[in-house]
Amino acid sequence: MKRRKFVKKATLGSLASLLGAEIVFGNFLPEGYGLLGLQDPDPFKMFNKDSQMVLLNDKPWNMEAQAHLLNDDVTPNKFMFIRNNGKIPEGIDVANWSLTFDGESVKQEKTYSLNELKSKFKRHTYQLTLECGGNGRSEFDPPAKGNQWTIGAVSCAKWTGVRLRDVLADVGLKDDAVYIGYHAEDTHLSGDPTKEPISRGVPIAKAMQDETLIAFQMNGEDIPLAHGYPLRLIAGGYPASASGKWLSGISVRNKVHDGTKMTGTAYRVPCKPVAPGEKVLDEDMCIIESMPVKSLITYPKTGAVLTKGKSLNIRGHAWAGELEVSTVEYSVDFGSTWQNCTLQSPTNRLAWQHFSASINFPEEGYYEIWARATDSKGKAQPMLLPGWNPKGYLNNACHRIAIKVS
Repeated sequence: MKRRKFVKKATLGSLASLLGAEIVFGNFLPEGYGLLGLQDPDPFKMFNKDSQMVLLNDKPWNMEAQAHLLNDDVTPNKFMFIRNNGKIPEGIDVANWSLTFDGESVKQEKTYSLNELKSKFKRHTYQLTLECGGNGRSEFDPPAKGNQWTIGAVSCAKWTGVRLRDVLADVGLKDDAVYIGYHAEDTHLSGDPTKEPISRGVPIAKAMQDETLIAFQMNGEDIPLAHGYPLRLIAGGYPASASGKWLSGISVRNKVHDGTKMTGTAYRVPCKPVAPGEKVLDEDMCIIESMPVKSLITYPKTGAVLTKGKSLNIRGHAWAGELEVSTVEYSVDFGSTWQNCTLQSPTNRLAWQHFSASINFPEEGYYEIWARATDSKGKAQPMLLPGWNPKGYLNNACHRIAIKVS
């Protein structure tokens, strides 16, 4: 009779964190056994999310906020969107977690333990905007395949870690380095260990920016499991897919990284405008880098009712990828006229900016409040849906909320 194999302590710890309780008699749990309590998991409890978050998918997990949930200056975990491509890793062994640098353009392959990263390099904290490239996909017509995000796949948390460029300097780069690509410990939905669910990257110039971090904390605490614990690459201002979770490897390339979801149509848009529904050849698609200018009204919640004669104070955030936002305006007459909002400077580069305004309404009735941001190069949000693209990326149309005055 074969000796019975039991689940390791590290795996038990991960399972207990997902269940929200210790597994009594866990030392007798057979290896490979699927716990009944995790067969239909409650993602709101499992990931400590607010019950008003919207679940889009469970294989893999994808969840977004509603606009009014994003009113905080710094996004807390409970309101932070989840965008996964594969299965969240189980049995994370932090004591033995490591990050390996390799690729054509490193002078030497080098591996760092998590403790070495934390102790050897200076720590930095930045508040950084992360937005899914497909945020707003649900508005495209013809429809684009993929999670039908509305407006809530964006966040701006505080991330703490070490600068990627400091570690790259320690590794040593060749002169031909042009791109970095990340590798992670999530697993492919098929269960095939040879397939990476996602392996994207950024140009070497982006990798060398002050704000590009190898992060191990979010909002002053360990990164939550769903957001990349224990180590995550953070490249604010680019599509959030460039900020690889559960980071275990970085390849420094002498060409554009060609990992999973870096080729074909993934995270690419037509290099030139195309007609809705038109087929576009892969070679005519360009990689998304800096995200476009965008704004979001976070207060009040759409559908609010206001008493006649009272002013309404609105609040929200605006961001512009690698750029700053120069102005935010609002309209209550469907874009016929615009009024300036008060706009704050960002806490640091690549953080969103807060705006506010006090609005008076001329009479009773139904109104829509539209917000429009303009970036530091003078490019403004379109009032309606921007150019169609096959994957439904980069919808930065004006955000609108409905108001009744009675």
